[in-house]
Amino acid sequence: MRCLVTGGAGFIGSNIVNRLVDDGHEVIVFDNLSTGKKENVNPKAKFFLIDISHQPYFEDKQMKDIMTGVDVVFHTAAKARVQPSIENPTEFNEVNVGGTLNMLKCCVDYSVSRFIYSSSSSVYGNVEQLPTPEEHKLNPMSPYALQKLIGEQYCKLYSELHGLETVCLRYFNVYGDGMSLEGAYKLVIPIFTEQMLRGAPMTIRGDGEQRRDFTYVDDVVDANIRCMDYPSELNGESFNIGNGDNRSVSQLADMMGGSRMHVEPVIEPKETLADNSKAKKVLGWETTMKIEDWIKTYKEKIGL
Repeated sequence: MRCLVTGGAGFIGSNIVNRLVDDGHEVIVFDNLSTGKKENVNPKAKFFLIDISHQPYFEDKQMKDIMTGVDVVFHTAAKARVQPSIENPTEFNEVNVGGTLNMLKCCVDYSVSRFIYSSSSSVYGNVEQLPTPEEHKLNPMSPYALQKLIGEQYCKLYSELHGLETVCLRYFNVYGDGMSLEGAYKLVIPIFTEQMLRGAPMTIRGDGEQRRDFTYVDDVVDANIRCMDYPSELNGESFNIGNGDNRSVSQLADMMGGSRMHVEPVIEPKETLADNSKAKKVLGWETTMKIEDWIKTYKEKIGL
């Protein structure tokens, strides 16, 4: 297949690219390198320095040559993380909503068959049901979460209006090899790692009892590939892509093994835990990694 990965220089996107290349597909990457790195891009993929939030890119005649024959788009490009989106909501909206809409329209314009959207468990907010199923009410608590939900709604709308097959994957706290230890958007494991490597205590927000469903990046990649290969129509369906268990931030700090200090809490859900039964039943998807097993090998690799 001819595949396009937006955000293919980032953590999740580059892992999807590697899997597609290994499986023998032709792969195109769009990335503006605002957070991703060119060296992350598999050399067998064709890279284009494109900011999907900028409409002029989609009016350039080169876009026709790039997009002609593309079968599936994996849309991982986004400005990520909750707290920065609260501080810069307009900038985040341009990328997370505007960029998604630009790509959906591009898919319709160039007859792409399927659009696989990287959504987020943040669309649920504070939940009333654990584990949380896809049909749970949605209550975004940040601009980032709301923008991800709007992206899901646009996907479903484009399926209904234009017949574009779309599917939305709600990721739960993705971790794994290739996580960036730099920048404003790193998650708790890279934050702890970076602090430990420079001899600083790990900073824990609030009491550390907030719990997260940590999901291995290779399992996230596998969910994307299963959506690409899914033999029936996909018309805006959403799937939880989470491990189906969770750990507290304090437990994670115990696994890392360094000193710690508590700092002021931020706005965030108290607990996330995926009901992943739908993905298992419909996609045949299974998880393969526990966070505590991965951390053991990760610490050895980075010398902690």
